Amino acid sequence: MDWFDPTSWTHTGIVAVAAVIAAAIVHRIAAVVLRRATGPVLVLRTVFEACVPVVRLLLPLIALQLVWQATSDDLRHIGTVRHFNGLAVIAGTCWLLVAAIGGLADGVIAKHPADVEDNLTARRIATQARVLSRTAMTAVVMAGLAMVLMTFPGARQVGASLLASAGVVGIVAGIAARPVFSNMIAGLQIALAQPFRIDDVLIIEGEWGRVEEITGTYVVLKIWDERRLIIPLQWFIEHPFQNWTRTSSEILGTVFLYADYALPLEPLRAEFQRVLETAPEWDKRVSVLQLTDVTERTIQIRVLVSARSSGLAFDLRCRVREALVTFIQREYPDCLPQVRAPQQPAGQAVASLQVPPQGM
Repeated sequence: MDWFDPTSWTHTGIVAVAAVIAAAIVHRIAAVVLRRATGPVLVLRTVFEACVPVVRLLLPLIALQLVWQATSDDLRHIGTVRHFNGLAVIAGTCWLLVAAIGGLADGVIAKHPADVEDNLTARRIATQARVLSRTAMTAVVMAGLAMVLMTFPGARQVGASLLASAGVVGIVAGIAARPVFSNMIAGLQIALAQPFRIDDVLIIEGEWGRVEEITGTYVVLKIWDERRLIIPLQWFIEHPFQNWTRTSSEILGTVFLYADYALPLEPLRAEFQRVLETAPEWDKRVSVLQLTDVTERTIQIRVLVSARSSGLAFDLRCRVREALVTFIQREYPDCLPQVRAPQQPAGQAVASLQVPPQGM
């Protein structure tokens, strides 16, 4: 390369263009080969597809950085060009790692679909993949920012001065960073201990909803009326909450009825069984109708039914409640709850109504 003058921007620019074209050709060939190689493996294919657009930009940057490094230091502004191109390479590398981590998580989740009846294992894997991948992404971004700052001499001097007076500054920084690190630690605990998973049914602050999303700092709970409740990750470590689908989605539902003492229970049990046999929500595990309490005016009847999920249990409870109330109204209307007034003897009642004579 006797024609190449490392002190001339014209020659350097020509070499830079050639390097970009060569990087594009290498990317095209490698993409075709790797797409065929990773096709049969779902996880590798998702990682590859996530990284392809990033590599398309990163390879030319790396090729340009090699050209700038081979150029003479006497070339005007070459130091600035090297610096900014190096920053672009660092940013592209972090982007590549983030894309690879996201593709790996998507591949693992796609390998275990959750659109099946028994999706407990799939939801567990999806929760771990989402939380761990976002934690890893956060670590990669933080490391990338640290590397970028270290390329600036001024930032290194500021860091040295901060370390020299690390007494108060360290305390302030620690207090300021506490929510971030506490949420990161809470995210790792949730991913490993699995107190809840994606699509679990939780009861938090009296609200019923499903876990829609788990990020690196908060959880999105989709409430039954389409509202979203946002809860910080640290909250789950410090407060108790209900998980209706911790080990399985099967659940029991209760229905309470109040009736008069005169209501016969056997016809009501027969109607209850007839309703369950025609209810598609019932999973045929539990069906109980019991007299659980009595008061001075009514009896309390508890109906216990089972379903495959909390949503089906709610619908089944409504179906059973409506059917039994309709049955009592139709067959035993006199047995609905009523208030009885004590009857007095006829003579006593008449006497109580007599008006004393005038003048007495």
